[in-house]
Amino acid sequence: MTIKANTRQVDGVTVVDLSGRITLGEGSTILRDTVRELLGRGQKKILLNLGDVNYIDSSGIGELVSGYTTVTNQGGQLKLLNLTKKVRDLLQITKLITVFDIFDEETAAVRSFT
Repeated sequence: MTIKANTRQVDGVTVVDLSGRITLGEGSTILRDTVRELLGRGQKKILLNLGDVNYIDSSGIGELVSGYTTVTNQGGQLKLLNLTKKVRDLLQITKLITVFDIFDEETAAVRSFT
């Protein structure tokens, strides 16, 4: 199963609901294209909802970091929501848990954007 991405607006924040696997190939390409498209439309407050993402490989991790860097360099913010235990453990092992703002509750995440 590849990844699906649906976007919605909540109080000026673009929430991207992702489901499936973020892996080399189509999975990481969809994530990259979604982030670039949002930035292209001037949407710089991006919240990635990973609640239905069951697997991320090294390419997917690279895409998360790349997306974060791209958004930050353009003066935006990219944050993560609803990490599964598997994804949280992966970010812990790679020490990326300290890079991203991570939330378990959407309302608090949306409020955290400045």
